[in-house]
Amino acid sequence: MSKKQSEIRFYVQLDENKFPEKIEWEATDSEFDERRECDALFISLWDVKEKNTMGIDLWTTGMLVMDMNIHVFQTLMQIADTYRKATNNDKVAGMISDFARQFAEATEIIKR
Repeated sequence: MSKKQSEIRFYVQLDENKFPEKIEWEATDSEFDERRECDALFISLWDVKEKNTMGIDLWTTGMLVMDMNIHVFQTLMQIADTYRKATNNDKVAGMISDFARQFAEATEIIKR
């Protein structure tokens, strides 16, 4: 039985200062066949050998601050959900969610 392999690719167009002007991505298992544009991405990898988290954080020159606030809020909520699923630790996952809501209030994504 052969194992299935999937790929995710990112394409980053840089300006003269090497800052991302355009970011596109595609995935072999996606529901669409073409590249999709995005204004920001956060990639967090756990390096098994180094026992260390490595990350890639990119955003385009066109990324709006309010959109970044929403992106960070939603990312924090995803982290809480992922942590809950991986550890079954509702208490700590709730702490992450609580912080995300505080962040959303502080950035006026949601009103108190």
